[in-house]
Amino acid sequence: MDLKDLYRDVILDHNRKPRNFGALTDADAQADGHNPLCGDRLTVWVRLDGQRIADIRFEGKGCAISTASASLMTEAVKGKDKAAIKALYEQVHTLLTHQEASADASLGKLAALAGVSEFPARVKCATLCWHTLNAALDRSADAVTTE
Repeated sequence: MDLKDLYRDVILDHNRKPRNFGALTDADAQADGHNPLCGDRLTVWVRLDGQRIADIRFEGKGCAISTASASLMTEAVKGKDKAAIKALYEQVHTLLTHQEASADASLGKLAALAGVSEFPARVKCATLCWHTLNAALDRSADAVTTE
């Protein structure tokens, strides 16, 4: 099995059986995301412990890339703090938008998204969850500063 087959299998698995799928009733913040180009929609909920994501869940309907990316993202960011999540997002964004970029071992299963860069129209599908997570984290910061 070559690397592309392995990556494809990871994407298919996370699309068929998304991890952390479902609403999070005791969330500190949530955000909704929509990709009008292909109709992907999702909601991301986060529960924080200080600056660290204690729990994260998502719900939505979308293409295989969108669903798999959200599932992979929730696994990757759980337990990380906001600074680590921002750095991880930058790595993933580079991987998705630069065909010459290679998947760093530190990305773990997120490396399965490497092939998306070959299909520029699908980059928005893969990044929708990240933008939605950032919006939720921004809202959590606003909630803390306005209390």
